[in-house]
Amino acid sequence: MPDRLSLLARWRQLHEHLSLRAYLLLGILGPVVVLVLVNTLSVYREALESADTAYDRPLLASAKSIGEHLDIARDAHGQGTVVTATVPYSALEAFEADNRSRMYFRVSDTQGRMISGFEDLPVWHGQLPARSVYAALVDFYDAEFRGQPVRVAVLLQPVAGSEGVGMAVIQVAETLELRRTLARALLLGTLWRQAALIAVIAGVVVWVVQRATRPVRQLSAQLQQRGDGDLTPLVADEAPRELQPLIDANNAMMARLSQLLDHQKRFVRDASHQLRTPLAVLKTQVQSARRGDIDARQALAEIEHTVDGATELANQMLALAKVEQLRQQGQAPVLDWDRLVRDVALDLSALIADHGLEFSIETDNAPVRAHAWALRELVRNLLHNAIKCSPDGSALAIRLRSDPRHATLTIADSGPGIPAAQRMHLFRPFAAGRSADNLRSGAGLGLAICQEIVQSLGGALVLDNRTAPDGHTTGLDATVRLPLADPPPSESFTSR
Repeated sequence: MPDRLSLLARWRQLHEHLSLRAYLLLGILGPVVVLVLVNTLSVYREALESADTAYDRPLLASAKSIGEHLDIARDAHGQGTVVTATVPYSALEAFEADNRSRMYFRVSDTQGRMISGFEDLPVWHGQLPARSVYAALVDFYDAEFRGQPVRVAVLLQPVAGSEGVGMAVIQVAETLELRRTLARALLLGTLWRQAALIAVIAGVVVWVVQRATRPVRQLSAQLQQRGDGDLTPLVADEAPRELQPLIDANNAMMARLSQLLDHQKRFVRDASHQLRTPLAVLKTQVQSARRGDIDARQALAEIEHTVDGATELANQMLALAKVEQLRQQGQAPVLDWDRLVRDVALDLSALIADHGLEFSIETDNAPVRAHAWALRELVRNLLHNAIKCSPDGSALAIRLRSDPRHATLTIADSGPGIPAAQRMHLFRPFAAGRSADNLRSGAGLGLAICQEIVQSLGGALVLDNRTAPDGHTTGLDATVRLPLADPPPSESFTSR
């Protein structure tokens, strides 16, 4: 068993390191060689049968020639008749093809008594075939005589003479040199043709593989000549159709890598730009405090405010980077969006109570496929923005509704809404919105994070101003629409 496992391991290792050319050669020539060997054995056997058919007729003719030298005579006691034979060996010379083969004969009666020929030639004890292609009582069989294989013809020859009639058994044996020489000649001719066929197949396979793999080598050379940062799509118009899925997959991977690198570059650029300002302000505040320009308590308060802003900015930037990481991960689990919305609302309940908002929440059962952090960050950012932008004592409502295919979350505040001039740039990183009464302000990453999360989940985020009949803006509706993971149950619950 260990030897067998070792052989299997070696075969697997060899199979893994085979080139396409060697793999095709083994895969095609292996079965061809096996078929050639089987065909060669079959041809050799058929050649032997053909040789037997060709040389059995002269063997039968020699037996009939011997039968012409038989006669009937009285036995020594005069009580009956016996078969007599006067057969010179020269009678067989006419049937010998050349000096490479030898012929032997034996004539006996039906009881096996020797009449003429080679006495040591074994007596025939077989039976005549039921059907024969020859118009004679003849049988052919293979035997061994004097240490050599021979082919024997047995002829039952009726003998008639002036003294009566009788039956003689004539056996003529011939060595197999000529038959085997003919079979070998046929076999060698077949082997040469089969070898030429295998050589042609091998040459064709090598040529075809060389031609078929040329696009692969061209693509490899094209990739090796590229620069380190070149992620442009591969151009292979002459590549065969079988390579197109590979090229398309490679181009798609390059597109994803390019998008990821662009995101990282943009993130580093924006981070360096945005962090430079609070750090400069913090350094100025520290220097001013050291000089004693302002009171120590006021200086510490200003420094704390700057540090809080920088911390919030750093957290938002890390959150934006984490969204891109989640986008690259596999399939997300199924979560209860309604339960998560209520958990986030409960976390921010102290802030809601601090502003004295008239808060209401209505949710349907809404299972969606998303990462918990991303979904929680989405709801927290939207709800936090709504709380900050709603005047104290105003209304703030959360509604989560489900239809057969989607779930829709609406967070409706009572703030001043979004000016039309800022709507086009609101979802860009660091493009903070600012309302007329200076309620809507920030680092400019919250809505960008929300937009990235919604797009990664295959949904849509829309911000719409609510207006009164007189055209006055009464608030903002932040609506998120996500696909459901499973059809929602028919029952829903509502709480206030």
